[in-house]
Amino acid sequence: MSDVGRSRRFYADIFDGRVVLEENPCIVKVANSWIIMNPGGGPTPDKPDIVLRPPEPSDTVSAFLNVRVADIAAFYSAARRKGAEFLTEPLDRKAEIRCYLRDPDGYLIEIGQATGMLQGIFADR
Repeated sequence: MSDVGRSRRFYADIFDGRVVLEENPCIVKVANSWIIMNPGGGPTPDKPDIVLRPPEPSDTVSAFLNVRVADIAAFYSAARRKGAEFLTEPLDRKAEIRCYLRDPDGYLIEIGQATGMLQGIFADR
């Protein structure tokens, strides 16, 4: 995270989270999970030679956060009112309805609602 405070506000606001710990690490409780944020940094004994930093502005990603919601239309509407900017509106993919947004550092977040997969219907390849 380039700015933990900004990210903390984003996740607490957009996901209706509760801040459990402000910093070192920042923890925001969302539903039954915690989102844990650190500012990044250099190697540590348990990850030698690894440097953590926010993604570069790009359309190429190596990982993303995947969040499932019970009602994607309600989430999408509420998040947009709070200022979230989505790549597209929710799209029906047969197995699920999903859309994507980015957090303040550019991390990609998939928001989805399981639909067809609950009845064994999966998305076209």
